[in-house]
Amino acid sequence: MKLRSIAIASLVVLILQVLPLVACITTSHDYYVDISCNEFADNPKGLHDDFNIEIGDKIHVKLCSNLSTGFKWDYDMTEDNVLKEEDYDFEEPSNGVTGVPGKEVWTFEAICKGTTVIDMEYSQPWQSGVEAQWTYGITIVVD
Repeated sequence: MKLRSIAIASLVVLILQVLPLVACITTSHDYYVDISCNEFADNPKGLHDDFNIEIGDKIHVKLCSNLSTGFKWDYDMTEDNVLKEEDYDFEEPSNGVTGVPGKEVWTFEAICKGTTVIDMEYSQPWQSGVEAQWTYGITIVVD
């Protein structure tokens, strides 16, 4: 009987020690933005989104892009220490036809508390090319 009481007491102590550790486990979240060419054409002054996220969360941004026309997206971030660019890719159009838009895709991860703004422009980057055909802005607050 005494051995059983000691075993139960030990189990209770172990559980009480583990519970605070379980409470510290955080789960990251993924947020998605997917903007078509038509949405940009319908909003000539540009588009903007706001996100409140936590450290470890990721934002996946897909923007219509037609690299065959010489246009591409570029961005500036106001605070470099709040988010990091984790990945960049270009998704070819699903039908494989040349001249049809695909998507430029970025993944940003929150790495530090703070606020940053990402200003993105769709332009032809050479001299006398079209500047800021489309714009997209994101304000991100990391708590």
